[in-house]
Amino acid sequence: MKLSDMALKIRPSTTLSLSAEANRRKAEGVDVINFSAGEPDFNTPENIKEAAIRAINENFTKYTPYEGIYDLRKAVAEELSNDGLEYEPEDIVISNGSKHALKNAFSAIIDPGDEVIILAPYWNSYVDIVNMVYGVPVIVQTRKENLFKVSVDQLEEAFTPKTKALIINSPNNPTGAVYSEDELRKIADFAVEKDIYVISDEIYKRLIYSRKLRHTSIASLGKEIKERTIVIDGFSKSFSMTGWRVGYSASNRDIAQAIANIQSNSTSNVNSVAQMAALEALRGDKSEVELMLKEFQHRRDFIAQRISDIPLLSSILPKGAFYLFVDVSKLLGHEVKGVMLNDSTDAARVLLDHYNVAVVPSDAFGVKNYIRISYATSMRDIVEGANRIEKFVKRNF
Repeated sequence: MKLSDMALKIRPSTTLSLSAEANRRKAEGVDVINFSAGEPDFNTPENIKEAAIRAINENFTKYTPYEGIYDLRKAVAEELSNDGLEYEPEDIVISNGSKHALKNAFSAIIDPGDEVIILAPYWNSYVDIVNMVYGVPVIVQTRKENLFKVSVDQLEEAFTPKTKALIINSPNNPTGAVYSEDELRKIADFAVEKDIYVISDEIYKRLIYSRKLRHTSIASLGKEIKERTIVIDGFSKSFSMTGWRVGYSASNRDIAQAIANIQSNSTSNVNSVAQMAALEALRGDKSEVELMLKEFQHRRDFIAQRISDIPLLSSILPKGAFYLFVDVSKLLGHEVKGVMLNDSTDAARVLLDHYNVAVVPSDAFGVKNYIRISYATSMRDIVEGANRIEKFVKRNF
């Protein structure tokens, strides 16, 4: 008796595993600074919580349509219209978080052996989700000198007759890179010419820190690219609703129906109460959400400056999301605390074991020589964590 080949191939989420390890140590009384979790430390806004309580008190606790309640799908379509995207409620499927929306999307378009271009650094679940639907991940390494953004020449080199889709994530996890409209237009032209799908993961779209830079959805750049694009988004990051598990996809009607059919035979509908909370998130007061964005920017500016002041470390100021991608290549090849630092995983292990700081090594994101710091945590932890990282570097190198 053995498990399936697919099950044996799938890895646990690195970020969730590291966060769980940090939380376990905290529960044991260790003062761990957890820079590993992609989870805002803010409470869910009060009006959103109140909407959920109201839904319970009004007994909104039964099955809903498996594609999501109509009012929420309509609200999503209205929200997307702010990005220049015209969708009907029938083009939207509400899912159990954006990760589930991604799994649905790939299940709808990928046949065994189809290739999916994934841009590294990437969110670590992309590769595993493609493997789960028996697709073939094709990794394209972006370059630091290009701000970790892909060029069309790189896409041309990765393309084969088996290429079925490309996934793009802007703002990006883990780098914080944001693609401009001009950059996205070139990628859109490539996708249309090659007749491939684009999965556009826009979960961080509300977390952009420059007034000169606005979020652009690749699906907004013309009818042909919109027909080929599946937009993925959710409520976890911007609304601090990670545990509520509400995400969605927006696509052409045929894809949306396929996604809905897949979901109807897997999870059925999203939690009914959580859907009412998500509806309030979109249609209700957003003042708390705006305050979160300002605080994230304050934290970004602080941690980016602190890291730049530490010898041998460097990073590029993130334009969006809430991560700092730190180059630790100058630390590698040295022995610290009896551990030879051969890669970023070794550096992360020493930081956790000897300095009680949890970061994510870049091996999880498909690249070498970096660690990811999440600044979706308190300023107290950011200040103390930066101090500990500074001690790690100055005392050992």
